[in-house]
Amino acid sequence: MRALWTAATGMKAQQFNIDTIANNLSNVNTTSFKNQRAEFKDLFYTTLRRTNLTDEEGRPVNLQVGHGSMPTGTKRDFTQGSFIETNNVFDVAIDGEGFFAVRLPNGDIRYTRDGSFKLSIDGNDGTLVTTEGYIVLDENNNRIRIRRGLTDIDIDELGYIRGKDEAENFVNLGRLKLVNFTNPEGLLSEGLNLYSATVASGGEIAIGAGQMRGRIVQGYLESSNVQVVDEMVKMITAQRAYEINSKTIQTSDEMLQLVNNLKR
Repeated sequence: MRALWTAATGMKAQQFNIDTIANNLSNVNTTSFKNQRAEFKDLFYTTLRRTNLTDEEGRPVNLQVGHGSMPTGTKRDFTQGSFIETNNVFDVAIDGEGFFAVRLPNGDIRYTRDGSFKLSIDGNDGTLVTTEGYIVLDENNNRIRIRRGLTDIDIDELGYIRGKDEAENFVNLGRLKLVNFTNPEGLLSEGLNLYSATVASGGEIAIGAGQMRGRIVQGYLESSNVQVVDEMVKMITAQRAYEINSKTIQTSDEMLQLVNNLKR
């Protein structure tokens, strides 16, 4: 019976939907997390009878029956999250478009909007790193070194970093590398708030100081853009759809049982 398999695909699709919603809710407090939405398409159709119009007579519509649905993708929403004030010198948030660039231990480059940076001591100087210790890059793809003894570290709206030395003179330490992509939705999520470039996203496009469509805000972090109320509504809708598909399977089973009893 076709309805059994059709309803089963619907249950699988809603299970995937619930999994996506659960991941969103579990990351409601994750810095710079971007909400995901599951997308679906209908499966192929069996055409029992085609349209047949001859001299304005015949059947004007097709007679078709579908075979359910399937998940086809997860769309990530890169809208701006709200800001949380931390007053931490090395916490920065991007107000607008763009990503920070970091280097992994194997030399690969990854991208993130999580600006909760830390200072890793290396000899007498420090290096700006992520929570996992990945090196934060400047616009020349070099590590950002914070010289020992510098005070009043300042990161301005363009991403330039500077500090005061013992003589109260400002010392420039470089500029945070900011990049964007032609299609940010094509980025591959790798966990740890990191993304990698793909063919779909296109290569990185460096954002110069005069090309910024936004600003860097020091002492703040970007929060998750997940809206709990919206996700709860989606969860209820997905749960009801799952129940309806389950009821369809029960109804189909009862119909088959009735047919079997008729044969007896």
